[in-house]
Amino acid sequence: MTIDPTHGVTILLADDDEEDRAMTISALRERRVANDIRCVGDGEEMVDYLFHRGRYANPEDAPTPGLILLDLNMPKKDGREVLREIKSDPALRTIPVIVLTTSSAEDDVARAYDLGVNSFVTKPSSFEELVSMMRTLGQYWFEIVELPPTTRPG
Repeated sequence: MTIDPTHGVTILLADDDEEDRAMTISALRERRVANDIRCVGDGEEMVDYLFHRGRYANPEDAPTPGLILLDLNMPKKDGREVLREIKSDPALRTIPVIVLTTSSAEDDVARAYDLGVNSFVTKPSSFEELVSMMRTLGQYWFEIVELPPTTRPG
């Protein structure tokens, strides 16, 4: 599966664990996802990225994502707070958000869906399982689902 980079969908990955970010990117690349992948390391940085503040003030340096992979447990501002901000903002709320976290607690799952998450996925324990999961996510979000036009450039 190769995702067409001309489709223009940027993936924003928010995770404070550098190793988890690297593994997720490697898994996406292993599945030949060619989309632009941007990373942030905490919730405050993610909000700055989405609202084009601080070092992300130039929209060309921080393209609006067409899909967000969001860890729940991040420093400064956790994923739940960020999710609430995304889903309450008219310009951002149509961006699909996938919670990608180590948690499988029922409370976390229920709260994430209450806040408007599109999917909740528990991170697998092995790289091979992560690659398989990324293949499935890639197929679903980029080949099956029709993304909202507001998440595409131009």
